[in-house]
Amino acid sequence: MAEYAPLDLPETPRLAQNIVHFARALRRAGLPVGTGRVLDAIRAVEAAGFTERTDFYWTLHACFVSRPEHRVVFAQVFRLYWRDPRFLEHMMAMMLPAVRGVQEERIAQAAEKRAAQALLDDLVPEAPERDDEREEETKVEVDASMTMSAEEKLRSLDFEQMSTDEIAQAKRMLSRLRLPVKPIESRRAQASPLGRQIDRARTIRGALRTGGEVRTIARARPRPRWPNLVVLCDISGSMSQYSRMVLHFLHAVANEKGAGWAKVHAFTFGTRLTNITRHLATRDVDAALKAAGAQAQDWEGGTRIGQCLHDFNRDWSRRVMGQGAVVLLITDGLDRDDAGALGHEMERLHLSARHLIWLNPLLRWDGFAPKAAGIRAMLPHVDSFRAGHNIASLEALAEAISRRDDPGEKARLLATL
Repeated sequence: MAEYAPLDLPETPRLAQNIVHFARALRRAGLPVGTGRVLDAIRAVEAAGFTERTDFYWTLHACFVSRPEHRVVFAQVFRLYWRDPRFLEHMMAMMLPAVRGVQEERIAQAAEKRAAQALLDDLVPEAPERDDEREEETKVEVDASMTMSAEEKLRSLDFEQMSTDEIAQAKRMLSRLRLPVKPIESRRAQASPLGRQIDRARTIRGALRTGGEVRTIARARPRPRWPNLVVLCDISGSMSQYSRMVLHFLHAVANEKGAGWAKVHAFTFGTRLTNITRHLATRDVDAALKAAGAQAQDWEGGTRIGQCLHDFNRDWSRRVMGQGAVVLLITDGLDRDDAGALGHEMERLHLSARHLIWLNPLLRWDGFAPKAAGIRAMLPHVDSFRAGHNIASLEALAEAISRRDDPGEKARLLATL
């Protein structure tokens, strides 16, 4: 371990103190900043000086940034903490809940809200504890065996009813969710001493080495392969809040190594179909969703499910639906186009997919019934029909994918048609 010589700093090192607070904000924003890096940053600034803003920025950047996806977060925290004289006003404006139907005067850039949240944590001072209160403090034992934790309550809370703080906490929970999948047996075989199949080619090659005498019978088993995950997400006005949370979840799935998926393909649709697969490959979730939102120009617009599914079946189905792909369709099914055409496109999609799962946030209502023409046309052509309005419903996806015989609410709702 490296040993550091004592620093020659003044008795009240304001600059060093500010660097420490800046490092804490970076840590809250998601950067892996430890004590060693803080000491390195203080020493680097002392050696390089801080007369030029550019030199000061790149000195701290060299000490705190170690991965490409951290650059945007560092830049936003640096701008708010060191450079913007009205950073507090900007932060408070960004953290206020958005009102539906009101256009924001200033659109937050990538990672800006995360930087604002990290800095706002230091703005609320803790009330000092007085000595007399500490002396009179009594211990109270509470039986919490029948209570529900805050995280458990958040799992069952509707995305539409969450506050700003709850949405931020839910996004952190979604980033930890996993969606594993079991491998599929392919037609190709691989050598295995416990395989059920006889490997004729290897058996004959072994006999040639012994003058044509078959001494051992080589065996093989099917080679496992992993399917693709294809996601079609509705981003119309009625689905905007749910689609944002689902895309956070899909970003975590797409960037999880070893989860089992060969590749994750993501598409958004409202009035037109948009491929956002390459944007989800970006490691930073804020930058990824900002790029996806910039490309999808029909965000919070109308809905043309039938036409968008037609475009997918015509242009993308053969490219991404091979090798037994699993399809997630996230939409409320409220479409005003021709129900017959929508049913035809859903049938084509179902025949191309190995497993088609429909997530509908309207299932959160106990009295939900397939009365809309779009829902009635789509329901017969899915393998599983499930709710998709909270974290618990997204966690249940793993069970639905692993069990192909789980129809969800499909059988019950089909009986009402």
